[in-house]
Amino acid sequence: MLRIGPIELPFPVVQAALSGYSDAAMRMVARAHGCPYAIHEVVLDRLLIQPSKLHRKIFFVPEQDHPVAGQIMGADPVEFGQAAAVMAEVFDVIDINFGCPVRKVLGRCRGGFLLSEPHTAVEIIRRVRDAVPTPKPVTVKMRRGMDDSVESERNFFRILDAAIEIGVAAVTVHGRTVEQRYVGPSRWPFLAQVKRHVGDFPILGSGDLFTADDIVRMLAETNVDGVTVARGCIGNPWIFQEARALLAGEPQPEPPSVAEQGRVIRQHFEYAEQTEGPKMASRLMRKFGIKYSELHPSGQTVRDAFVRTRNRDDWMTVLDRWYDPAVDWPPGVRKHGPGDLVAAGACG
Repeated sequence: MLRIGPIELPFPVVQAALSGYSDAAMRMVARAHGCPYAIHEVVLDRLLIQPSKLHRKIFFVPEQDHPVAGQIMGADPVEFGQAAAVMAEVFDVIDINFGCPVRKVLGRCRGGFLLSEPHTAVEIIRRVRDAVPTPKPVTVKMRRGMDDSVESERNFFRILDAAIEIGVAAVTVHGRTVEQRYVGPSRWPFLAQVKRHVGDFPILGSGDLFTADDIVRMLAETNVDGVTVARGCIGNPWIFQEARALLAGEPQPEPPSVAEQGRVIRQHFEYAEQTEGPKMASRLMRKFGIKYSELHPSGQTVRDAFVRTRNRDDWMTVLDRWYDPAVDWPPGVRKHGPGDLVAAGACG
């Protein structure tokens, strides 16, 4: 059980906010595989305040896609609060991004940069909490600091303690620094340190969760209340049901068969068409096809086929050829690590 304010989740593993990925289509696929809670890809506060063509996509939340969080990124406390009020009209939880390490974001004093400006970070949290209706949870996503300096760690705990005092419902901590971006290991002992520091307050861990075994190990080693899976679930929604089995003391399911992979990819494509239309869905789904191909026994060939797709007919041709349920395919492949991942996809 994981509790985020009044929201009770029966399973402590959630899908993280993933820039360019965690739209309604990806979230729906994750839910079908046991994910109880997901976070929309991060949205810049100004896009929420001002009229935008993106509003339709941002606020498209199917009835079965709840509970769901909307994640916001920005630099100005006033605009942050205004954006939170708008997003709270649709989303069940408002999540504040203090974790994105992308250079363009840092250069505009957003995301992880705010870990170096605790006064501004705390004011943002206060403005958001004041703007969001009281029953609705506010959460924060952080990295363990800008760098490995003592001052950076001091700033981290200053922001964390203030967030709890202000009334946030939970905090997610990524075990890398902003300076690290996605290079080097996530420091899980720091997550354990944070959990000891806050006591019963809910902490979710993040970083280096690429398999169900990783999920179980992080929960056991750090004592965090839950985990957020980011890059590890792109093209691998089965990670959620695998983790459910392990946490229930059951054997881990076999990797998905090629036929099962094909069924799920088709469903994902259909969800994408509902939100984007056939033309745009064909383009946006290529990056997912590349990730899904890693589970196929002929992964490189299938990857190349997905890269060449240009329209819906191309997609159906690839699925008919490489995921034909009538073919006696070798067993599917299980992922064991980060592989060829696009780091920019996980802005946290």
